[in-house]
Amino acid sequence: MIALHWFCVASLAAVAAGCSRPPDRPVWKEAPATYFRADPATAGTISGSIHYLGSRPPRRAVDLSGDPACAAAHGGKIYDESLMVSPQGGLANAFVYIKSGLEGRTFEPPSTPVTLDQHGCWFTPRVVGLETNQPLRISNSDPATHSIHPMPQVNREWNHSQGPGEPPIIRRFTRQEVMIPVKCNIHSWMRCFIGVVDHPYFAVSGADGTFVIPNVPPGTYVLVGWHEKLGTRQLAVTVPPSGRQQVDFQFKEE
Repeated sequence: MIALHWFCVASLAAVAAGCSRPPDRPVWKEAPATYFRADPATAGTISGSIHYLGSRPPRRAVDLSGDPACAAAHGGKIYDESLMVSPQGGLANAFVYIKSGLEGRTFEPPSTPVTLDQHGCWFTPRVVGLETNQPLRISNSDPATHSIHPMPQVNREWNHSQGPGEPPIIRRFTRQEVMIPVKCNIHSWMRCFIGVVDHPYFAVSGADGTFVIPNVPPGTYVLVGWHEKLGTRQLAVTVPPSGRQQVDFQFKEE
């Protein structure tokens, strides 16, 4: 009887211990991000041109004598690209983006990289745009070593040397910043600019000064044009459903 008594007591203690064990904690999972996608049935387009007011400025020759290989790549002569104006007055390399009007919307960053090449001891293109967290793929097509040195104010600064034949460098910028100047510490004339925005609504003007921003949801926006030498201009623009809105920026040297 004593043995049976202790067996019952032990069994009850085991059951009580099992009942008093804290329950398993629930596993909290982060809800997937909800990304905004414009409805193609109602999305519109912002297109336009960038005009330079005044006489077409002469382009300045760049001195490449510091590196004979760079000079040879251009036949000994190349011209500065900081102020390029077409015969009709179109301004190239202006970065155009929506500054406001998209609040409350989150956009999924593209996985396709934006490419930046170093060719002929020159950054190509001069101005690039990408979204936050979108890959930037930097290549070196030259027989010379370069250093890629972005100088941001709100993103992290870095400086990466890249020799001939080395694999591309892949980087990302996590915060919106317009614009990030980039230089090569080896070749002082090499310059370019990176515009980082948290949405896909941006463009860079071509050689004739024109640009197109497609797939814009209907709404009223503040549109900004930036140029490395001439500063910024901004315009209000309203995009109607399925509409095509034309805007024109005018720049002049102060």
